[in-house]
Amino acid sequence: METTIATPVSLTQTAIDEIKRLMNEEGFDKNNSLRLGVKGGGCSGMTYILGFDIKTDKDETFEIAGISCIMERSHGIYLMGMEVDWQGGLNSRGFTFNNPNASKTCGCGTSFAV
Repeated sequence: METTIATPVSLTQTAIDEIKRLMNEEGFDKNNSLRLGVKGGGCSGMTYILGFDIKTDKDETFEIAGISCIMERSHGIYLMGMEVDWQGGLNSRGFTFNNPNASKTCGCGTSFAV
């Protein structure tokens, strides 16, 4: 059964551009979707997951700007309302996460507590 949900997270235009650039790289597996999620670990207790993966039966699907996204159903409570951005500068390069559900974050920006 396919479960499609309202978009729980948002991507800035720079994040959308970078994700689409990665998806257009030679050798990208078109069967993969963008996985957003969390896992235990990191300095503050939980770490963000952002990468390309195959959908499983635990996932819900949604789309952002033509990008097929997947997320484990149980991760929605941690990620609802989060914004993912891409920083392309010399001093700060990579994806950043702005999560209104995080009670604290750490200096690396990829770990948080609820």
